Amino acid sequence: MAPHILAVLIFVVMFVLIVMDKIERQYVSLGCGLLMIVLVFGLGMHSKDAIVETLNVKSIFQASFWYTAAEGEASSSGINWSTIIFILGMMIMVEGMGKAGFFRWLCLEIAKLVKYRTIPVFITFMLMSFVLAMFIDSITVILFLAAVTLELAQTLKCNPVPIILSEIFCANLGGSATMCGDPPNIIIGTSLGYTFGEFISNTGFIALISLIVIVIYFYLCFHKELAGQGVAVQITSYPDPKEAITDKGEFAKSCVIFLLAVVLLVTHAQTGLTVAFIGTFIAILTLVTQYKDAKELLSKVDYKTLLFFIGLFVVVGGLEQTGVLEEIAGLISKLSGSNGMLMCAIILWISAIASAFVDNIPFAATMIPVIQTLSALQGIDLTTLAWTLSMGTDIGGSATPIGASANVVGISVATKQGYPVGWGYYCKYAAPATIIVISISMVCIFLRYF
Repeated sequence: MAPHILAVLIFVVMFVLIVMDKIERQYVSLGCGLLMIVLVFGLGMHSKDAIVETLNVKSIFQASFWYTAAEGEASSSGINWSTIIFILGMMIMVEGMGKAGFFRWLCLEIAKLVKYRTIPVFITFMLMSFVLAMFIDSITVILFLAAVTLELAQTLKCNPVPIILSEIFCANLGGSATMCGDPPNIIIGTSLGYTFGEFISNTGFIALISLIVIVIYFYLCFHKELAGQGVAVQITSYPDPKEAITDKGEFAKSCVIFLLAVVLLVTHAQTGLTVAFIGTFIAILTLVTQYKDAKELLSKVDYKTLLFFIGLFVVVGGLEQTGVLEEIAGLISKLSGSNGMLMCAIILWISAIASAFVDNIPFAATMIPVIQTLSALQGIDLTTLAWTLSMGTDIGGSATPIGASANVVGISVATKQGYPVGWGYYCKYAAPATIIVISISMVCIFLRYF
């Protein structure tokens, strides 16, 4: 069997198994990655070079992997170790912040600031979800936000589901605004060498415009329901934000480390520090300052997600080495002709629709070499295609309960507390919101880049 046909079959099997969700996805991606190395690179291509290029271990030992003004050159093919190391570092930092009580304290302080009124809490929690997800993984944001929302809902005597649904959507939207906010953006940024500032000024601009519209949209959808549920509660019954802080010393340290991480990310284009260096530095700093809990923090890291990424990059590397991705790029090129606007529209909507039903991480990883080829074939600016892919994959996942990990986590937390969220209810509000944001993205891309 031809190597490229075999590579496609392995990729399709991986996608189907991930969607079926019967086997943990890290086992699926690692197993398919191993098949790609043995069957495609080994038996099919007889190429040691393909294996070496896909595993990409040598990139870690290059100086440009840790310090360079042109990030992406060291990890443009195969396993993107910059992504793996950066996410690992952020996971360790977030675990430290969570243990110190940072997230619960922040939520309760904001709720106290708006005097625990239901509608203001609803709006401010959407905004907080957006802002936090710009810098912290949206799964973590929703995990803490949903838990606090359920706690406040019991106090305010209101239905938490509309608030949680809105928080989920805004977290995904906030994640699209920066390079570190959502895994697809991390992959795009580290693979193509884009900076935090470039994401902010491009996808961040679109996300901010969309946020204004989405807050209004969800307000119109839920304000009557929420306004009619709130009841007056004595101030003494409100939870005290200070009680959320488990250790004042650790809390202060985690705040400083978080702010330092933000500063390093915002300035990494000027300093030349890569996201791999930043992730490693922040992880070490967190473990050193919380050395008593270092073992516990390391044990809570989501290693399954990191292993999933590794296997995924190997499978996508197989498609790249066998020329399959070039063929896909050629097909899109034929469909769009020389029309750059049509090409962007195709990429945007296909990315959004696909990400609504399958994990947006493997889709983004697969599409990066495709848009690189399209840019070379048609002469369209690669950055325009990158921002298009970013918005499509990040926002498309918001449309259904299974489209993004944050959706699954938020719904799971609500269901465990006795507030089940069905497909019908979720899609009734989230699907139109997704279409609105994708439409806004398309208009912004057309007006700004063409």
